[in-house]
Amino acid sequence: MRICIITAGGAGMFCGSCMQDNTLARSLRMAGADAVLLPTYTPIRVDEENASSGQVFMGGINVYLDSRLPGWRWLPDWCRSWLDRPQVVSFLSQFSSSTSAAQLGPLTVDLLTGTSGPQRREITELVKYLATELRPDVILLSNALISGLIPELRKHWHGQLACLLQGDDIFLKDLPAPWQAQATQLITENCRTVDLFLTHSSYYSDFMSRLLQLPHDRFRTIPLAVQPAPPSAHAAPPHTNTANAPLHIGYFARICPEKGAFRFLEAAAELLPADPALRMSIGGFLPALHQKRFLQQLQATARGCEDRLQWLGSPATREEKFRLLATFDWLCVPAEYREPKGLYVLEAALLGIPSLLPSHGAFPERVQLLQDGQLFEPSESLAAAIRRLPRLRTTQQRQNLAQRCLDTSGMQQAGEAVLQILTPTNS
Repeated sequence: MRICIITAGGAGMFCGSCMQDNTLARSLRMAGADAVLLPTYTPIRVDEENASSGQVFMGGINVYLDSRLPGWRWLPDWCRSWLDRPQVVSFLSQFSSSTSAAQLGPLTVDLLTGTSGPQRREITELVKYLATELRPDVILLSNALISGLIPELRKHWHGQLACLLQGDDIFLKDLPAPWQAQATQLITENCRTVDLFLTHSSYYSDFMSRLLQLPHDRFRTIPLAVQPAPPSAHAAPPHTNTANAPLHIGYFARICPEKGAFRFLEAAAELLPADPALRMSIGGFLPALHQKRFLQQLQATARGCEDRLQWLGSPATREEKFRLLATFDWLCVPAEYREPKGLYVLEAALLGIPSLLPSHGAFPERVQLLQDGQLFEPSESLAAAIRRLPRLRTTQQRQNLAQRCLDTSGMQQAGEAVLQILTPTNS
């Protein structure tokens, strides 16, 4: 069975959804499917084997100029095709002003309007390729923000259509008025002919079913897919198994307010001066928007504790990322929004590292699935929650956690589970 996953590139940054789409494509191939990962807007950036095709549809440069310059869509094909080359899109994306929802309201609505709007040419080209050249049995949109192509797609292609929802509401919530209401309504209308909606948590199925006013019986929950940690990560120094051992708490996710990065630093400022045995580290992709505030707060927090509060940066490779994670005793990402998936929880678990998380969104499901980790009330002091963490963890506990993670979310297992859901006769 040929399955086409249409993903959205993250303009050169590491994007959790792009990375999960990539792992899902590889997982489906392991399960025996002919899985094609088709990028839109920009090439994807991942820290593992890139499973995407070399072709980019709805190239971000053309999409942007179609929206801003009415005459741009009438340019000759050779000019537009040149701007859709992955190398060109990747290079020019470096100079884009923003990928934040707050500045992309009109463009988002233009894309969701489909062929009746300024993106007609780009959408028609993609649909033609899907319907006449690729001809997949199943098309899986990696988010509902791509749904503007659905009405045109349904005219020319009659396979099974699925949509993976993995944080769409977060982007929509940040759109300014009136774009937020318009975009939500357009998604609702576009998605009425979608056969299946997939999410990575029961929480998110319930939430998105209500938000988009869609029947809950069309929603399915699928596992997140992870591959084993690289062998180099296991070469990290072993953790000390004593009750009074030093404790290393690490934050590793995108550096932004909604992920709780600044709340983590506030807890560090309270805890580190009073506990000489405590270490805290923070790492992940740091958007330009938050650099000034983050660096100021990091410097202020570290004053006098420079040896016990470390800025890890954003590792360029998967191996580097896991070597950093392996030094943690606990992962802590105190996200302020309701996380729909929490991939970083599983990445830490691959190394036997449990997570301290707020008790909302998908997090309770992750802790329950892994049978390890701790939750705290979102209104509670993060410093107090960290103080409660046990310092004694045995090697066996870590090994058990890593194995449970692979048993429930390993690539082979995840691929087989998703393939069964996507097989038309079983859907």
